[in-house]
Amino acid sequence: MELDFESKELAGRAYPILASLVTPRPIALVTTISADGKVNAAPFSFFNLLGANPPIVAFAPSDRDNGVPKDTALNVRATHEFVVNLVDEAIAEKMNLCAATLPYGENELSHAGLTATPSSVVKPPRIAEAPASLECIEWGTLQIGGNRVVIGLIKRVHLRDEFFDVEKKRVRTEKLLTIGRMASPHWYCKTTDRFEMIRPD
Repeated sequence: MELDFESKELAGRAYPILASLVTPRPIALVTTISADGKVNAAPFSFFNLLGANPPIVAFAPSDRDNGVPKDTALNVRATHEFVVNLVDEAIAEKMNLCAATLPYGENELSHAGLTATPSSVVKPPRIAEAPASLECIEWGTLQIGGNRVVIGLIKRVHLRDEFFDVEKKRVRTEKLLTIGRMASPHWYCKTTDRFEMIRPD
């Protein structure tokens, strides 16, 4: 089977097909703040870590159906800062509540029952219940056709003490029960079923 997204038959089907194939995807619950100080929180599964020297992440906030950028994109454009909060099993349902379409300026964290807590070096808050949070400064935003890709420099990482081995300077991944995005439109997965493969020399 060969799929041609430039054909009439598949026009407009790239998102549901690719979002169901490229799985599992990590989820960024991104907090931003508007120029007038209003907090926004929104989940994105078009998101990933892209490098470590310097540490960078990227996510892709889309436009609303009427072509207006979503609140996250507007806020990053105005302030150049954001926080990526990772999502584990404990806050999965609350992350989903943050995806609701609320009026501009209405606080998704309050709507979902999540707690804003101050960040160290950026103005947008972290989410207290998140297993880990990455404070980011916008490096730049790429516009590729109808896609907007925000690239952020990670300035601080916050994670619960139980998730970090201070002596080995490693994350205790067996304790970090993040979830992943699966097939479009409503499927997710847990990350508890894991296996190890040692890289060959």
